Amino acid sequence: MKKTIYNYIAILLVCTAFFEVLACTADKETPQNLTVKELTTDKTAINFESIENTVDLTVKSEAVAWLMKSSDASWIKISETSGTLGTKIVQIKALENPSSSTRTATITLSSNESQSVQISVSQAGANPLKISYPNYNTNPIAADNSGMSSTAAQLAAKIKLGWNIGNTMEATGGETAWGNPKVTKALIDAVKANGFNAIRIPCSWNQYVENSATAKIKADWLNRVKEVVQYCVDNDMYVLVNIHWDGGWLENNITEAKKAENNAKQKAFWEQIATQLRGFDEHLLFASANEPAVEDATQMAVLTSYHQTFINAVRSTGGKNAYRTLVVQGPSTDIEKTNKLMLTLPTDSATSRMMVEVHYYSPWNFAGLTKDETWGKMFYYWGANYHSTTDTERNANWGEEADLEKNFKLMKSQFVDKGIPVLLGEFGAIRRTTLTGDALTLHLASRAYYLKTVVQKAKANGLLPFYWDEGSLGDKGFGIFDRSNNTVFDTQALTALKEGLQ
Repeated sequence: MKKTIYNYIAILLVCTAFFEVLACTADKETPQNLTVKELTTDKTAINFESIENTVDLTVKSEAVAWLMKSSDASWIKISETSGTLGTKIVQIKALENPSSSTRTATITLSSNESQSVQISVSQAGANPLKISYPNYNTNPIAADNSGMSSTAAQLAAKIKLGWNIGNTMEATGGETAWGNPKVTKALIDAVKANGFNAIRIPCSWNQYVENSATAKIKADWLNRVKEVVQYCVDNDMYVLVNIHWDGGWLENNITEAKKAENNAKQKAFWEQIATQLRGFDEHLLFASANEPAVEDATQMAVLTSYHQTFINAVRSTGGKNAYRTLVVQGPSTDIEKTNKLMLTLPTDSATSRMMVEVHYYSPWNFAGLTKDETWGKMFYYWGANYHSTTDTERNANWGEEADLEKNFKLMKSQFVDKGIPVLLGEFGAIRRTTLTGDALTLHLASRAYYLKTVVQKAKANGLLPFYWDEGSLGDKGFGIFDRSNNTVFDTQALTALKEGLQ
């Protein structure tokens, strides 16, 4: 009897163990019984260009431990292949793709406590078309510092008030295509006689290329630009030559995809421009671009490469260009963006021969807006003492004196105080002459006060003001000079600009 009881007990124990195993196995195979801990990334796909590049991947984990690996470790490098509870930034690097074909891989993030996360990775193939142009620095000469003794800061002290020959040398279709007559010595004489001692010449070059395959600029256009520069220098005026909008080939393409192509063209153009204008003394300055469209640090790095190419090309030609003051543009020539993104400048073989350029049309509602928009209405009146009591919706409600002062002080502390002058390469405000009566009178007085204040605050903070004059004398125009007869058209605006210097 005892033996039978023992046998029953043994059978019972075996059965109990068997059912426990089944229960455990069932638990493991039933997802709803698991406590899954969160494991996430901020990206589920990464797309690289063909060049070597790195992106940040943020991993957030409630799991105690996780692992990360790539399905193809040969061209993908992961800075951290494991981690623990919390948030970690992992750098994912793709090596340069020498092939013309796109390649792909998968990165897997896994943990025993979480569901796996997969990140798809692709990298474009290399562009087999390598853009290159002939070397136009064909006769570099020895450095020549005669007439080039001033540093950028010393030169800045000599520039009082500048004027733009707008909508002329940069006009698409030719110098007169946008309605202005050809620039004459008489026009420059008139500008000098009315208080300006510096000229900015916005210039187009791409449309004057005789062969797109070689980026060779037509000799007659190089000679024409030199002629206009000579008008200015003959008047003892300082003059700035740039590559302006020029069809947008540079300033609308601040991208990695266009970087190599645009640097090649930037080099070819500036070797030709610098060689053609090499004989002028320090009265002539060169500017890399106009308003390069930049929104973030990645684009800023590309823009810096364009500026570096410009500087290297000019310096390589030698002569007085070895010492010439060169001007590089902030991102979008916007003061706030420049303050945020232009944290380093290109390198230069010359010491203290660089300026930074920004523009100022703020608030745009007052300075340039020509119709009401969903984001804001036109302002007709600017300045604390120039607001209308009857047309109140047209009073500026932002961007007035305090903001102007704040913006210019940013440039002073960021650059001027460090010995790097800042060129206010463009500023101005349109005339709104469809207004009538008291409204027109108040608007024009307000506009004059705006121009005076911009010049006054610019000079107080070490910025060099260049008024934007596009030649238009009608409604919504900026023009001060009547270029058909080289006389002053807008005496009120001119007086305000000069009062700002006092």
